[in-house]
Amino acid sequence: MVDRAEDERFMAEALLLAHRNLGATGSNPSVGCVIVRDDGDGPKIVGSAVTAPGGRPHAETQALANAGEAARGATAYVTLEPCSHHGKTPPCADALIAAGVARVVVAVTDPDERVAGRGLEMLREAGIEVVTGVLEEEGERELEGYLMRKRNNRPYVILKLAVSVDGMIGVKGQGQVPITGTQAREFVHRLRAETDAILVGIGTAIADNPELTARLPGLEHRSPLRIVIDGDLDLPLISNLVQTARTVPVLVVTAQSDGSVAFSGRREALESAGIEVVVCDPAQPGDLLAALATRGISSLLVEGGARTAQMFLNAGLIDRILLFTGPATLGEEGVPSPLDRNLIPVGFVHRRTDTFGDDLLDTYEYERTP
Repeated sequence: MVDRAEDERFMAEALLLAHRNLGATGSNPSVGCVIVRDDGDGPKIVGSAVTAPGGRPHAETQALANAGEAARGATAYVTLEPCSHHGKTPPCADALIAAGVARVVVAVTDPDERVAGRGLEMLREAGIEVVTGVLEEEGERELEGYLMRKRNNRPYVILKLAVSVDGMIGVKGQGQVPITGTQAREFVHRLRAETDAILVGIGTAIADNPELTARLPGLEHRSPLRIVIDGDLDLPLISNLVQTARTVPVLVVTAQSDGSVAFSGRREALESAGIEVVVCDPAQPGDLLAALATRGISSLLVEGGARTAQMFLNAGLIDRILLFTGPATLGEEGVPSPLDRNLIPVGFVHRRTDTFGDDLLDTYEYERTP
């Protein structure tokens, strides 16, 4: 009989695998699968895989291929319930049955209406022992973007702010001002690589002229979709975002056309540069999130500026706050942050504090009632 501790050990391995391709699997979740066999001399991993970049092949079919005949009679540890529907590929539940596995251990049941317990039912009907809820809390966290999209029809939203010790996020008229150090910035670039999309307001896009890409060596290809809320289509054609749009996609969100020749001309110029222009009321972030969900966007990183951050906070659409505090003082000409360590919105719970050199990172999560 397999004890709970052993199941948790191998599920933890599967969760580590799942994290590798977070943000790189398109509309499919990044799932980890570990195949474990015990021939009397202790359990051994005979096959493992993570959902491939782009979303296919799925983790289970790759792990089974790695295990080969050793999968027969083995246990499969999967972070998300194996799919049971025919899509572009056959169901993973069928693959597990055909491989002859004896047990399947699952962290999280898939809320997708095409699955939602049917994968588990197929396995049980085939005589396979099924165990669910192993490291479920950790699995929910790893799959938080996918689960938010399926349950609430919107991406999981993270607000990232870098604030000076005197509560400022920048200096008026100076554009981007360094507040945090190298270690903190590297953390943010890794976060970008694990996120489906990143969003700023037009004020930040003009003042800071950011690229919003993942620029750590080896992660450049993992840059997220870049989104700018730009009601009047003021994004300069010479900006870094426009100049790199054919390499890393950019989506500009604007209001309904005012019918002017100037507006139409600005739209045509942006589209000619490779920008996708989407009409959606910029003042209604909930509508934008719903539209992003239909595109398979599961996670969104909101990086600024103050007005955009406040808009999402006021709408109750922030799920996690990552608040960096740097040692610098920006003074009277600083742009006030919508929040700091002493002013966190009601409903957010402090989860942890991390140190990056001289910078602090406080993580807060919104506690929603079930």
